[in-house]
Amino acid sequence: MVQLHATTIAVDGRGLLILGPSGAGKSCLALQMMAVGAALVADDRTDVTRDGAALIASCPAPLCGRIEARGVGILAASDHGPVQLAAIADLGRSETDRLPKSREHDLLGIALPLVLGPYRPHLYAALRQFLVAGRVA
Repeated sequence: MVQLHATTIAVDGRGLLILGPSGAGKSCLALQMMAVGAALVADDRTDVTRDGAALIASCPAPLCGRIEARGVGILAASDHGPVQLAAIADLGRSETDRLPKSREHDLLGIALPLVLGPYRPHLYAALRQFLVAGRVA
């Protein structure tokens, strides 16, 4: 098991781990995705365990059902519970290509699709579509 400074949401049972430094927009991105149907798994810290060929993300007990909104405070949210990770977004690393090649991030020996930030206004909608339908090319 590893604990990461990350936020995790679930869309249709598929988990997205959101990485990035403090202030990169992890919670903001999660809140936007929650507004269009995603569920909160964990904010600020995420526990990740390996279960065979799957990575399972969960929330440390003291943080369950809570998400920080900068300038507003700590908000209550429904607790989704653990979810199998399907992809990772890293808001602390930049993508320079308009149509980037597929990338992966290895976590506990398992490679997951990786989308690089930084945060942009359309990112929440693009990541939701990525989780639901995948990338074409």
